[in-house]
Amino acid sequence: MELKKLNLITILGPTAGGKTGLAAHLALEIDGEILSADSRQVYRKMDIGTGKDLSEYSINGRYVPYHLIDIVDPGYEYNVFEFQKDFIHAFKDIRKRNKLPILCGGSGMYIEAVLDAYKLIRVPVNKDLRENLESKSMDDLRKILFSYKTPHNQTDTESLKRILRAIEIAEFYKNEGEPEVETPDLNYIILGVKNDRETQRKKITERLDYRLKNGMIEEVKDLLESGVDPEKLIFYGLEYKYITWYITGKIDYETMFQNLNTAIHQFGKRQMTWFRKMERHGFKIHWIDGLASMEKKLARAKSIIYSCESS
Repeated sequence: MELKKLNLITILGPTAGGKTGLAAHLALEIDGEILSADSRQVYRKMDIGTGKDLSEYSINGRYVPYHLIDIVDPGYEYNVFEFQKDFIHAFKDIRKRNKLPILCGGSGMYIEAVLDAYKLIRVPVNKDLRENLESKSMDDLRKILFSYKTPHNQTDTESLKRILRAIEIAEFYKNEGEPEVETPDLNYIILGVKNDRETQRKKITERLDYRLKNGMIEEVKDLLESGVDPEKLIFYGLEYKYITWYITGKIDYETMFQNLNTAIHQFGKRQMTWFRKMERHGFKIHWIDGLASMEKKLARAKSIIYSCESS
């Protein structure tokens, strides 16, 4: 399939939905390359917990190139500003080689930052502002943050560290104004992969059980033994947060499993909430049944792409 109109295909969906497999198979069909839109897969040595599933990029002996995976060391705090910059660089490189970029992931803010061309710049730490804010309660900090505007990322309000940084960024933009950012002209289509609620719940729980029994705990132990600060791993959330608590003796295995399982389900719901918000804001998402066979999913994806290419 040769595409002349579209220059970006986006494949999104909640965790454990099957989007990576579809993206890889589609890439082989249309001579594409994958751009990961996952806020944690950027970290090296964080493989099982972030669900990189790199084996999915090899299909019948054919390798699908991917980008924005394993680009920073664990312990670093990667952010949406850096993702936008790295996406633009990789996008231009792929297009220069006459390949088609396929943006694939579940980090809604990262995806929207690219598609909606957020005007982002690197914001320096404001020590005076932080000192003035650190004595305030979380409720007071939320009120301050929302006095600027509704934050792009609702998780900005879930921890002291994140909410202080969000206020810091909002204050910087208030004083310095919105930046000018050179972003590529995108002619894109969005495909979404999702399952019904019960199937999604079952897939999440089964996948968690498998990963815990096949190296995920050892992965976190290796990260801790390599010198990564436990608080850094906790900052990354979900698997790294709860398994770190388990390894350091704060919770037992059963508590870890149950709480982590619940947290991943809640995370999947938040992802779908973000995608529905995108739809309300005018993003057209063409949803594909995650339970369909790969052959049917691929045929459906190609049909949608062809229809948009021809319109």
